[in-house]
Amino acid sequence: MLLEDVIDEYLYHCRAKGYTNKTMINKRQELKQVKIFLKEKRGITELESATVHDLKAYVRGQQKSGLKPQSVTSMAKMVKAFFNWCVKEEYLIESPMTKVELPRVPKLVLNGFMIEEVTAMINSFTYEDYISTRNKAMIAMMVDTGIRSIELLGITMDNVGELKILVNGKGNKERIVFISPALKKYLLNMNG
Repeated sequence: MLLEDVIDEYLYHCRAKGYTNKTMINKRQELKQVKIFLKEKRGITELESATVHDLKAYVRGQQKSGLKPQSVTSMAKMVKAFFNWCVKEEYLIESPMTKVELPRVPKLVLNGFMIEEVTAMINSFTYEDYISTRNKAMIAMMVDTGIRSIELLGITMDNVGELKILVNGKGNKERIVFISPALKKYLLNMNG
């Protein structure tokens, strides 16, 4: 089977499964890169012709291009998901990605904000107008609940209850976060 045709079918499958636009863009871009590499550097256009050695060379090339280990691993996981799907669909007997080793991703310790810094951010806004009140509540909500800024932007008034907030997170996964008394004070000031 032509690699290009199988990639198109896989992307259609992913879209039907409801992957987000961002995920689809990443998958499309990565599989395009693999297809180009296999065709131009290895002379491969058929799915069955791709070997573990070809894919190891692809991963090594990504590493040599200066990508960080986390980026190489993320990229390789997308390629691996494609080949695993090919096995599931019985286009391949075994995934050539099974024996491709991924780089070690160093564990980074992220430094959070100090209490004084958070307090300064919240206090930099007043209750004088709606925008300042809203900004104060937004910062308090992110700090108090740990939600991402992109998740905050997706919250509507229908999502906010008396004691909890429904958040649409990464990968369109919904979850509930609870409202503390301190956060409730900021939210009530938005309505008053």
